[in-house]
Amino acid sequence: MLELQELTRRFGTVTAVDAVSLAVPDGQMVGIVGRSGAGKSTLLRMINRLTEPTAGRVLYHGRDITALSGRALRAWRADCAMIFQQFNLVPRLDVLTNVLIGRLHRRREAGPLAGLAGLLGLFGAEERARALSLLDRFGLAEAALQRVETLSGGQQQRVAICRALMQEPRLILADEPIASLDPANAEAVMEALREANREHGLTVLCNLHQVAMARAYCERIVGLRQGRVVFDGPPAALDAAREETIFGSADAAPGEPAGTGPAAAPAASGAAALAR
Repeated sequence: MLELQELTRRFGTVTAVDAVSLAVPDGQMVGIVGRSGAGKSTLLRMINRLTEPTAGRVLYHGRDITALSGRALRAWRADCAMIFQQFNLVPRLDVLTNVLIGRLHRRREAGPLAGLAGLLGLFGAEERARALSLLDRFGLAEAALQRVETLSGGQQQRVAICRALMQEPRLILADEPIASLDPANAEAVMEALREANREHGLTVLCNLHQVAMARAYCERIVGLRQGRVVFDGPPAALDAAREETIFGSADAAPGEPAGTGPAAAPAASGAAALAR
C-alpha cells in the first residue's frame, strides 16, 4: 500500500498541497482531478521526491520514502515511474532507443560497466526483445526505428508509457498525460495506462482535468481543491454537487458553495504558478 500522511508543500506563502492523507492499495488505478492550481502535479512530484514535502510523510509498504537519500532514493524513483505531459523523450533518437532508456537505472544497479554500456546504447538482445514486445502491445512496433519527433503526440505518449514499463516499476505516476492530446489520442493513452494497470498489476495515479476520462478509466477518483482533498470515492459517487465542490468558482474555499469563499490569489503570483 502507498500511504500519504498529512503531506504538505508550501511555496513561500502559498500552500500548494495542504495536509493530504490517502491510502492507495496495490494495483489500484486512481484519477486525481481538480482545477489548474489545485496541487495535483505537486502531489505526484512529492511521491516521486522530485519535490520535497514541507511536512508529512510518504510510506510504501511501511517504508518511509520521505527519509530516503542517495542510492535508495534513486532506486525508489526507478520503482515509481513518472509520465509527463511533455513526454520527456529524446526527439532525435529512434523509438526503440527511447524505450530502452528506461533500463538505464537497472543497468547502473548491475554495476558500472553495465551502466556505461547502457549510456552508450549497448543494450542486450533480451532487453531489445522486451522493448519491441512492449511497442507491439501498444501498436507501435512498426515505428520502432523512426525518430520520435516524427510521431504524433498520442504516439509519443505511448512511447513514454513503454519506457516507463521498461523500468519495471511498482507504480506509475502520470501527470496530465492527455492534456495536450486530441480525444482519439487521449483515449489511446488512457487505454494504455489501464492496460499497464490491469496486465502488469501496477498502481497508477493519474492527474486529469477531464472528469469524464477519470470516470471511464479509473476505479477511484480523488478530487483536489486548493491543495485539499474534497472528494475521495468511486466514480459513481461523484455526482453534480460533488463535482461542483471540486471545479466550482475559483472564489470558493474547499467545501464552500461557489462564490462564497475568500478572493482568489492574483494570477500573476509566481508561487501560485508552481502550485499546479
